[in-house]
Amino acid sequence: MNKLQLILHHSFRYIWNALFIISYPILATFGLLFIGITYTFSALSRIVSSFGSQDATSLPQQSEWEDLPNTNQLIEAKLYKQIMFGPSCYQLRRKDGVPSVLQDHYFGGKVRFLDEGILLEKWNATDSKLLPDFDICLYSPDEDKLSSLTNIKCFDWHLSGVEDKSLSFKWFDGIQGGEVTIAR
Repeated sequence: MNKLQLILHHSFRYIWNALFIISYPILATFGLLFIGITYTFSALSRIVSSFGSQDATSLPQQSEWEDLPNTNQLIEAKLYKQIMFGPSCYQLRRKDGVPSVLQDHYFGGKVRFLDEGILLEKWNATDSKLLPDFDICLYSPDEDKLSSLTNIKCFDWHLSGVEDKSLSFKWFDGIQGGEVTIAR
């Protein structure tokens, strides 16, 4: 290296070190603030979620069979598959050991209890490329009968209305939405 290159090299190294020394506390402070804000919002989220409605039934997130709530200890659920960034599907079975139509299918996490039976989201496929493709079914535990009501091709659906002889479902797939009414 000639004299000029050596001077430029040392001066740029000095400037670079000075910038690093000046900016390092700022970057470290930003990192600590980001971690603190994330921790704070996580704690607030846990507090707010504890005030949430307990009406919706949650299914187990473990790999062991657990009782499905609100079924008088009749049905058990076991996590079968978790779709990355998506829903989970479950295996269901009767707890009393009676062979059931539930054992032949996989079900989503949405479970609603009606007077006539249990409203379930039956998955037609478990491959993430073929999803969403669900049949909304009504399971009658007394008769061990699974009746398909409608097919929905999106994850975002809910029971919007229960009338004397019909059920109304609303769905939204991110682009469009709709409503389906089924006579029961």
